Amino acid sequence: MYPHHREREQPIFSTRAHVFQIDPTTKRNWIPASKHAVTVSFFYDANRNVYRIISVGGTKAIINCTVTPSMTFTKTSQKFGQWADSRANTVYGLGFATEQQLQQFSDKFKEVKDAARLAREKSQDKELANTALTIAAPQDLSDELQSPPVMCVNGPEDKLFRSQSADITLSSEKERIKKMLSEGSICEMNLEAELFTLQDSNSKLVAALHEANANVEQWKKQLAAYQEETDRLREQVAELEAHGGHGPSDLLKDELTQSLEELEALLKAKDEEIHILQSKKAEYHEMEHDRDEAIHRLREMEMRNSDLERRIQNTEQNLSNSLEERDRMDTEIQRAIEILDIKIFDLNDLRQSLVKLIDK
Repeated sequence: MYPHHREREQPIFSTRAHVFQIDPTTKRNWIPASKHAVTVSFFYDANRNVYRIISVGGTKAIINCTVTPSMTFTKTSQKFGQWADSRANTVYGLGFATEQQLQQFSDKFKEVKDAARLAREKSQDKELANTALTIAAPQDLSDELQSPPVMCVNGPEDKLFRSQSADITLSSEKERIKKMLSEGSICEMNLEAELFTLQDSNSKLVAALHEANANVEQWKKQLAAYQEETDRLREQVAELEAHGGHGPSDLLKDELTQSLEELEALLKAKDEEIHILQSKKAEYHEMEHDRDEAIHRLREMEMRNSDLERRIQNTEQNLSNSLEERDRMDTEIQRAIEILDIKIFDLNDLRQSLVKLIDK
């Protein structure tokens, strides 16, 4: 019976980093593989007992590396590390935001490498055991055991052809399921990467909005204070002009006039800054709208992924029913063969009896 729950790769660790690849020409310079920080994950395949490092940028995988026991992750600085992939003939580099993230990735890389080494050793031990069993097995098998006879009778022959056709159909169904599973895995990785990007953008937008609102309120208070100071200085200048020679000297009037002009210039500059902040606030609102649209698209992709999961389950159920039908057909064919064997034996007895009667 085909299991309803399908085995597949599972993420065991994820982090965010800037991905680089070594220049294939110079083997010295780093070429950025992503414009921004992307999600880098360790995946484990329980069926094949294999560990992989995967990172998806947009619609393509920028890292698809199978971890082997011979790989080594080297920390070249406080926030940068690298390792070589001989199968892809390249060197990957990761730049992290903090030293702690680099240390966590390095520890996980060492842990996964040790697990891959243990898996390889177990696989080699199993292969040696299978080789020993093959050598110890008898080599001279009769043709009758290697290929059992197939009886061609009208009824069972038709069922045998139907069984072969069912095998071909099951093979095509398995290939289609594998393709659907791979598409579902890529969609899930794309969804995870887009979700991380949306969360990062959301936190930055919220922080920027809070800072802008705080600056606007602060500058409004300063503007009100400057306006009060300007009004006070204007009153003093008007009083000086009204009193004429009874007030301070012309030098003091010039100083007050200069201070008034400086305050007016500063007031104008603050007005311009407030207008700039208000325009930026409108841009932040547009970015929030874009974020909401992206979240909506993400939910639609999740619904499509759920629909794909449901279709895969239905296909698995149909495949299971086909396997049950094939087993039932095999049982009927075997029973028909047994009945034919009995009939042939009875006919043989009848022939011998007739021969004896003829001889008499």
